[in-house]
Amino acid sequence: MIRVALVDDQALMRAGFRALLDAEDGIEVVGEAADGRAGLDLVRAAVPDVALIDVQMPVMTGIEATRRIAADPALAGVRVVILTNYGLDEYVFDALRAGASGFLLKDTEPADLLQAIEVVARGEALLSPAVTRTLIGEFVSRPPDRADAPGLECLTRREREVTALAARGLTNEEIAAHMVISPLTAKTHISRAMTKLGARDRAQLVVFAYESGLVTARGRAGT
Repeated sequence: MIRVALVDDQALMRAGFRALLDAEDGIEVVGEAADGRAGLDLVRAAVPDVALIDVQMPVMTGIEATRRIAADPALAGVRVVILTNYGLDEYVFDALRAGASGFLLKDTEPADLLQAIEVVARGEALLSPAVTRTLIGEFVSRPPDRADAPGLECLTRREREVTALAARGLTNEEIAAHMVISPLTAKTHISRAMTKLGARDRAQLVVFAYESGLVTARGRAGT
């Protein structure tokens, strides 16, 4: 059973999501909240597997609520998906930096929403290769201050290489083909890199690759 929290200031939007999710076997809605502060309280109390959080809300923004969830060790298993009306708007990259595992348009198809919840609940990032490339083109050309980005010295050469390829939007299978290794080995390298960097998921690994300078906005691997 995948436990989901809904955090959105639009009652009609919450009702629509709840109706869809309640009708699905294997998904349980554990609660709703109408602002970021109440959403944070809900997540702390219910500890869901997935929190669907609107990016713009009163009292506390979805980004700030995400940042606090990601910083709380007791909520390490909670995956946040940011909800937005505008696709790749100015908030999305900030949301990923704050600890979100991905994002969804509010008008996404029901089947895509259900699949997204399952993907994120498994600990995977809700970033398809196409979305990753678009995100790079739109936002990473203007990266935030890198002063707090962890260093690369903890990664092996292979781990740097797979991190760079993941940041370009390649899947494990594509990384394996590029490096002439097995998909399982590629996955192992990525998992080790995530562990060393303290990345919650693949989305955080992508953010690290750009903020550290390992990869540039043009997709060139760093030295």
